[in-house]
Amino acid sequence: MNNNIKVGDKLQIHCYKHNGKLHQVCDEAIVIDIDDEKLIVANDRAKLTEADGRSYHAKEPAILFFYKKRWFNIIGQLKEYGLFYYCNIATPFIIDNGIIKYIDYDLDLRVFPDGGFKILDYNEYNYHRKLMQYPPEIEMIIKNELSNLIEMKRHNEGPFEPNLINKYYEIYQKMKI
Repeated sequence: MNNNIKVGDKLQIHCYKHNGKLHQVCDEAIVIDIDDEKLIVANDRAKLTEADGRSYHAKEPAILFFYKKRWFNIIGQLKEYGLFYYCNIATPFIIDNGIIKYIDYDLDLRVFPDGGFKILDYNEYNYHRKLMQYPPEIEMIIKNELSNLIEMKRHNEGPFEPNLINKYYEIYQKMKI
């Protein structure tokens, strides 16, 4: 599962679409924790490059949770005005030659500092689902995992546990020294 990945390693992140095309590259992800279920990485104002070649830097530090068996990943964004989460419905990750890879399935869950949340990108999901002919099994997994993700948020479990993102950010800060 971890390809001998260890805390402190610097990885990249490659996000693909169902058709196998590269969608986005993140240039830096420092491993801050790893176990049999998940990989937790961090970055600070990472450079992101889109498939069309456009690139930009994130505006804040982030703690990212990638799962071995869950069809989502969760990004805790430490913005000036509070902790936001951006959750991608996506395949479980793999690591290939120092690169975290996954397939993004369009639907996202945005969680706000007040605890409220919103499902994003239904139109993009419906467009890609038809264009790329997502199999019924994939569609069922996507819907189930979106429900599971919302339940995790409602119960403040996993990355949504109060103060967990701050704890991991402190670990990351100490590693950068």
